[in-house]
Amino acid sequence: MDDMILYDRLQFAFTITFHYIFPQLTMGLSFLIVFLKWKFLRTQVEQYNNAAKFLMKIFAINFTMGVVTGIPMEFQFGTNWAQFSELTGGIIGQTLAMEGLFSFFLESSFLVLFIFGEKRMSPKMHFLMAFLVFLGSWLSGLFILATNAWMQHPVGYEILDNGKYVLKNFSSIFSNPWLIPAFLHNQMASLTTSSFVVASIGAFYLLREKHLEYGKLFIKTGVIFGFISSVALIFPTGDWNAKNVVKYQPASFAAMEGIFETEKGGTEIVLIGQPNMVEKKLDNKIAVPNILSFLTYKSWDADIAGMDQFKKEELPTNIPMLYYSYHIMAGLGTVFIGVMGLAIFFLYRKKLYAYKPLLWSILFMVPFPYLANLLGWYVAELGRQPYLVYGLLRTTEGISPTVSAGNTLFTLLGFMGLYFLLGLLFLLLVGQTINAGPTTKTK
Repeated sequence: MDDMILYDRLQFAFTITFHYIFPQLTMGLSFLIVFLKWKFLRTQVEQYNNAAKFLMKIFAINFTMGVVTGIPMEFQFGTNWAQFSELTGGIIGQTLAMEGLFSFFLESSFLVLFIFGEKRMSPKMHFLMAFLVFLGSWLSGLFILATNAWMQHPVGYEILDNGKYVLKNFSSIFSNPWLIPAFLHNQMASLTTSSFVVASIGAFYLLREKHLEYGKLFIKTGVIFGFISSVALIFPTGDWNAKNVVKYQPASFAAMEGIFETEKGGTEIVLIGQPNMVEKKLDNKIAVPNILSFLTYKSWDADIAGMDQFKKEELPTNIPMLYYSYHIMAGLGTVFIGVMGLAIFFLYRKKLYAYKPLLWSILFMVPFPYLANLLGWYVAELGRQPYLVYGLLRTTEGISPTVSAGNTLFTLLGFMGLYFLLGLLFLLLVGQTINAGPTTKTK
């Protein structure tokens, strides 16, 4: 049983980690494409239109890879997690179906029209195609986050005599207090990733001294939106999410922050430290007194429950990984603000385009927003353990009893090999697109 659970979780973790590399870019990139198309409508400067079409090529590659890697991931609900699907399918099946029927088809249909239909459309109609692609990608995120929000904080449900969960009120899925903070935080994280990618393309062109005008446009657009979204990651969306966790999953919050024992008279915020699970403490910690109480409750001496206040079976199953994921994610978010803030300063001083150390820094920062996004999801999912549906359905109760550990391990190795090849193909296609650069031909 332990091997089955381990391999089922590893397979899903691997496939969803690889899959989320792609939609985290498309959701934010669609917003930037709409912005550039809007600038073209206002100014009639063809450079904005060409830049938007260039970014849509990168969007299309990511979208295709997201579809290819997303379908096998969803099949696992019926293979590795059949019990979970059978018990909760009446609820999560609705939002997942809406994501496929509404968001995916909206996004894919208007993506084709945007790429191939410009000559048959007016500029305003072509802008509308870009906006509908953006709408589809963000609706997709909303429906997925609505599913996850119900698993994190189940609301509006009823348990039938056969143990299955059904909704008493459909609207409760979208009025879930967990949903909007999680959705906004996720979208700001996606916009941060996309902004860094666009800024890095601009930095690449400026350093290579090719497509210079587009390089300036991309880095300017990327650093402005990157700074705004990076700040929004911490406040208000990150703060809002943290308050939801402390309210609805207090044991998870204690583990995230490394609070082994409840502190009276105010709780410190830990900047650095290593969880010692044997002695139930943080080793080598650097902390600031009372700050966490103030950030959480706006009171310097408010008490925050530590892990000593909860039963062992209520605590997350992997506290060190949850703690490190959270702190690395938060640390990277602070770095993003610093890098983009510095870039904004040099942009204001009209020195950014020629300041090579900062251009190289932006270029090499590209992997880290991806890492921070993935760690954010790890925090959410590790924090929910040992439950699939928080407080209701344990992970051990959701697996498929007829799928052996050996079968899961075999297919996991197969996914690793296949996704390695897909990853190489993705890098090749994106690299060729960026190297070719935006077209300068007018309509």
